[in-house]
Amino acid sequence: MISLLALTSLMLALATGPELAPAPGRFAPATEVPGQPVRTAAQQARFTSDRIVVEVRTPADPKQPVCDVILIPGLASTALVWEPVAERLSRTHRVHLVSVRGFGELGAGDNGRGLVAGPVAAEVARYIRTRGLRDPAVIGHSMGGQIALRLASDPGVDLGRIMIVDAAPFFPSLVDDRATGQDLEPIAAVAYQAVLFLGDDALARQPWAEGMGSTAGALEAWVGWQGGDARVLAQSLYEVMTVDLRPNLARINVPVTVVYGWSRREDSPRYQLQSSWQQAYRGLRRPARLVPIEGAEHMVMIDQPVRFMAAVDEFLGNP
Repeated sequence: MISLLALTSLMLALATGPELAPAPGRFAPATEVPGQPVRTAAQQARFTSDRIVVEVRTPADPKQPVCDVILIPGLASTALVWEPVAERLSRTHRVHLVSVRGFGELGAGDNGRGLVAGPVAAEVARYIRTRGLRDPAVIGHSMGGQIALRLASDPGVDLGRIMIVDAAPFFPSLVDDRATGQDLEPIAAVAYQAVLFLGDDALARQPWAEGMGSTAGALEAWVGWQGGDARVLAQSLYEVMTVDLRPNLARINVPVTVVYGWSRREDSPRYQLQSSWQQAYRGLRRPARLVPIEGAEHMVMIDQPVRFMAAVDEFLGNP
């Protein structure tokens, strides 16, 4: 997912086009209670899901003691964005790479109707219970970071710690702490229609890329826009823009690390948002550990892989 600033700019531009006027009833309003994910079927000995796909990688040395790390990508991304991180971590950890159905080339499955983020979080929670994972660390980027927040605030899920990568419990609050989901709903409705009709093109078109800095070139050169099912992309974007997870923060008991792109240039939006990150997480029981990564935009792990990996090692307590 791109930065909120670029997103808002595009949505305002699109709002002037009558052909993309919101069509009431097309999207599933994000009215679920944050932190109360939809419960799924009973645990299965063999995990299967119509919402997520999970790939597991383990160290080559069977004697290597391992702990579990779950990697969750953001909107319009699959586990491919975590490839360098997964390759490194799988030498010493058991890595669980989550992909959301409907992103990339994966069929939409059950994500093709109704809400997306809440049910996906519930499926990740079911995966943790089914596999019997003990206090796994969860690292989530963008929408995946919001899913990590949902998991950490769910009393039925036992996590060890979470790392949120360039994500806020409510993205608009980074720009205006007084913003509400209701305030963003008109723009989100237009965004929904834009992605529904234009699909991948709405994610990759120039107005969005202008706010992405080095990310646009990195994605085009390395993984490209992964895109996905237009309906799943549209619904997910709508939820990211309108669901406020800040009430969840008081229920989180595990350590929270927030990693985000930063610039020392005073005219950069990344510099101007510096204080917003701490404000966004002020509802936590214990303060989040904030880790700015200089020179990174939204895709922190791609923009600054060495600095990001150092942050991950510190987060996991790796020597």
